This record gives sequence, C-alpha cells and structure tokens, in this order.
Amino acid sequence: MAFKMRLHRYNVFLFFLSLVLIYTIPVFCQGFFQAYAQESTSIITIEESIAIALKQSAAIDSAKQEVRAATAAKKEAYTGFLPKFSTSYGYTRLNSEPSFTFSGVPPLIPPSTMATGTKDNYTWAFEVRQPVFAGGAILENYRASEISEEATKIEERVRVLDVVKEVKVAYLNVIKARRTLDVARQALKQLEAHRSTAQGFYDVHMIPQNDLLRAEVELINGQKNLLKAENAVEIAKANFNTLLRRDINANFEIEDQLQKFAFDKQIEECLKIALLNRPEIKVYEMRKKYMQKMKLVAESEYYPTVNLVGHFERFGDGPDVSGSPYKDDQSWYVGGAVNWNFFEWGKTKYRVEASNARVSQIDDSIKLINDQVILEVKVAWHELREAEKQIEADESAVKQAEENYRISSERYQERLSTSTDVLDAQSLLTRAQSGYVNSLCDSHISYAKLERALGTEEK
Repeated sequence: MAFKMRLHRYNVFLFFLSLVLIYTIPVFCQGFFQAYAQESTSIITIEESIAIALKQSAAIDSAKQEVRAATAAKKEAYTGFLPKFSTSYGYTRLNSEPSFTFSGVPPLIPPSTMATGTKDNYTWAFEVRQPVFAGGAILENYRASEISEEATKIEERVRVLDVVKEVKVAYLNVIKARRTLDVARQALKQLEAHRSTAQGFYDVHMIPQNDLLRAEVELINGQKNLLKAENAVEIAKANFNTLLRRDINANFEIEDQLQKFAFDKQIEECLKIALLNRPEIKVYEMRKKYMQKMKLVAESEYYPTVNLVGHFERFGDGPDVSGSPYKDDQSWYVGGAVNWNFFEWGKTKYRVEASNARVSQIDDSIKLINDQVILEVKVAWHELREAEKQIEADESAVKQAEENYRISSERYQERLSTSTDVLDAQSLLTRAQSGYVNSLCDSHISYAKLERALGTEEK
C-alpha cells in the first residue's frame, strides 16, 4: 500500500514538472534566440567602433610595449648615478707551498727553508664603487633616455590617430556601400517595372520586339549591378571587422545619419594647425634632441672617469676563509680610482663624427616630414572642398533626373516616347543618385583624412 502511495506521488510530481517545462522551455528558447539575433545584428556606432579598435589594435599594443621598454630603459639609465655593489669568491691551488730559503751563515748558522704560505688559498671580496665623474656620460645618457621615453609616447599617439582614421574611413565605406546598394535595388525595381510594362505592350503588338529585348537586357544589367553592390557591401563589412579584429563574417548594423556639414577653415589655418599639432613632427624633433644627447655621451670619452672605491676582503686556507698561519683573515681599504683612455686611435673622434652626421640626417628628415604634412593637408583640404561642391551639384542633378524619369515613364505609358527614352532616363537617375551618395560619403571620408592630416580629432 505504501509503495502504491509513493508511486502515485511520483506520478503527480512528473505531471507538474512536465507542465512547467512545457510552458518555460518555449519562453526560454524564444529569449535565447532573440538575444542571439540581437547579438548577431548588433548596432554599432562610430564612437564604439573607434573604442573597440583602439582596445584591440595590435599596432597600438606594440606602441604601448615600446613605451614600457623606453620607461624601463630610463630607469636603467638612472642606475648609473647609484653606487655599484659587487662580490667575488675564488680558490687557487699552488703546485707547492710558497717558501723562503735562507742560505745560512756557515759555520755558525746552517742553511734552512721556511714556508711562507699555503697551497690552498680561498678569497672572498666585497666592493662598493661610486661614480664621481664620467665626463657627463651618466647625466646625458639619462637625459637621452627621458627624451626617448617621451618620443615613444608621441609615437603611440601617431598609432592612435592612424587607427581612428582607418576606422572612420572603413565605417563610412560601409555606409557608402549600403547606400549604393539601395540605389541599385531601386534601379532594379524600376527596370523590372519597365520590363513588365514593355511586355504588356508587346503582347498587344504596341511595340516591336527589339524594344522588349532592350528592356530585358537592361534588366539583366541591373541585376549584375545589384550583385556588384551586394559584394561591395560584404567587402566593406569584412574590412571593417578586420580593423576591429572581430570575426570577418560578424554581422552588425551601423548608424547611418550622414548629413551635409560645413567646414569653414581656410587652407592657411589648416597648415598652421598641422605644423603645430602633427605628432610625427614632434617625434623627429625629439629624435634630434636624443641624438644631440648621444653626441655629448660620445664626447664624454675624451675625459677621465673618477670613482670612489671601498673594498673588503677575507682570506683563508679553507673554504670558510678564516685566515691562515701566514696571513690575516681579512683586510679592507677605501680609495679613489681614476681611469683615462687618452689614446685609442681616434675611436672617440669618429664616434662624435657619426653622432654629428645623424643629427644632420634628422634635420633633413624634419624638412621632409614638414613637406609631407603640408602636402597631406593640402590634398585632404581640396578633396573636402571638391566633395562639398559636388554635393550641391549632385543634389540638383538628382531632382532633375527624378523629374525626367517621371515624365519619360508617363509619356511611355501614353505611347508618346520610346522604351529607349525611359531606359536612358532611368540610367541617368541611377547615375545621379550614385553620384550624390559618393559625394556625400566622400565629403565625410575627406574630412576624416583632413583630421588625420591636422593631427587632431576635433569637429
């Protein structure tokens, strides 16, 4: 009886568990697939894109590691000011005990031999050496390391600006490709509508067959253009994902809020901003300062070096260096040491000449980078101005092309124009719309390039 009661309770429990699973599993699955769908088509802004790229960029990480290395090198150079501690332990075994032979004073004193040392000799030494003067090498080497550290930080800024520009351009290229795809889809719909109209006219013998064939050929061309536009979107998305170091096939949505904007800075003002802010110019200026310091380091070898030395030593005939019958177990001294390599066949002279040549080389590099910056600003500024003017012309062209296509389509419906007129009007409209998309997107791309050329990110 008790077994039947337990079996009944178990069946009731399974029944209620089944009800819970029936109602909860679909809800859970729906939420899971919705979350997955949202994740797979997440909307990403240009600011988020830049943040992700800056975090994931291997180039920026490499620049950060270079800064870390330069910081460590600066700390290493600072140790040159500090005392150096060293120790040593040695063992020497002689072939025989050191001895002294006395020839004696015959016949009163016979000759004899006395031991003056031991075969086994152990020494342990501890030394402190404090640099006092090194011809300025220690100080200038430390200053050079400070300059090198600052230069690497500026180079990191260069990498950041490069990544920001690349992400902006890639983001805008996705928008450009998608807008071009919209134009291709609209054109295909218009061609399909025209082909349908032409088929109807042909069926009732109102147009010749070549008009229908022309419409079908243009429809095929429209399908090919749509395929190219779809491929362009996929390529733009793949490039964008690569820059963000994501899965190359990752799906996403972007904010498309491109509008016309006015850029009021003149070319002269832009050049001043660029020459003042471009980090590449600052990097070369820092490199020049670094080489000037390294020249002073080379010149320091003309001078002697002075060190204070403290030395403590223990000696013994056993490993515990506890002395021997012939020598005290310890000794010490404090003194100064001067070292001067006054002749090395012109080694220091040639090293200084090499440093002078490198300084002159960097002067030439500074001139080249200034010319390059000026050229980049000028090209980007004129491209932006060209795109801005092109937008105005393309806007007017789109309006006129839309009206022309409307009139041609209506006239064709009334048999007052030919199929060729409609197809020409449709082709003209597609070119005008594509031109407007290109000029609008190109204006933003040119502005992103101009921002990079200026060395700023200000709107």
